[in-house]
Amino acid sequence: MSKEKFSNVIKGLTRGLKKHSPEILTGIGIAGMIGAVVMAVKATPKAVELLENKKDELNVDKLSPAETVKTAWKCYIPTAVTGILGAACIIGASSVNHKRNAALAAAYGLTETAFKEYKDKVVEVIGEKKEQTVKDEIAKDKMTENPVTEVESTAIVATGYGDTLCYETLSGRYFYSDIEKIRAAENRANKAMLQFDYISLNEFYDELDLGHTGIGDSIGWGVAHTGLINLNFSSQLTNNGTPCLVIGYDNIPVYNFDD
Repeated sequence: MSKEKFSNVIKGLTRGLKKHSPEILTGIGIAGMIGAVVMAVKATPKAVELLENKKDELNVDKLSPAETVKTAWKCYIPTAVTGILGAACIIGASSVNHKRNAALAAAYGLTETAFKEYKDKVVEVIGEKKEQTVKDEIAKDKMTENPVTEVESTAIVATGYGDTLCYETLSGRYFYSDIEKIRAAENRANKAMLQFDYISLNEFYDELDLGHTGIGDSIGWGVAHTGLINLNFSSQLTNNGTPCLVIGYDNIPVYNFDD
């Protein structure tokens, strides 16, 4: 193998180890903890033998706690070392994940800021009317990607608040409601946000009488981060000609909404 190829192999291994270091450290840590238990079991008979010999040497039936530790502690040195190394690996994996999450949050914050600046500049350049046209086209594309004909009628949520077919863009769900009820839900959610400083996406879905989503507790709106929920609406026709109210968001929910 040439020097250049060897160098590339080493670089590849280094990248792989760095990328998967949390998983590797966690695996080593778990193995270390299991190994510590196994070593403790194996060391116990030897420790018992030493304790019995010590009792015979001192001609006593029972050793004091201090004498017991003094006599048997060396048997458990490998167990202690293995356990400590295992715990250190697990803590190290947690630390790496924490740093990566912090970096991801920072990158997300920069992206969010850049998006807001871009959106504001678009409105400034093309005007609000043309911006609404862009929103309408985006809403149309969203529905095209998830046509109502591919959604079973039983999967369309009946909230009991109206009979207008609606489409919520974040979760991609169709449901029946009406714009006044949706506006009322938005107002209640914003009122709760002003009272508690933030509200999760799932809490907003509660106001709409929609079920929770897996990510709905992790993202949301915060007074300090996003401002109030600001819905936008677009009237579209589904692929089978049914009128549909498409619900979008001027302020998208973010991950650090409750900080």
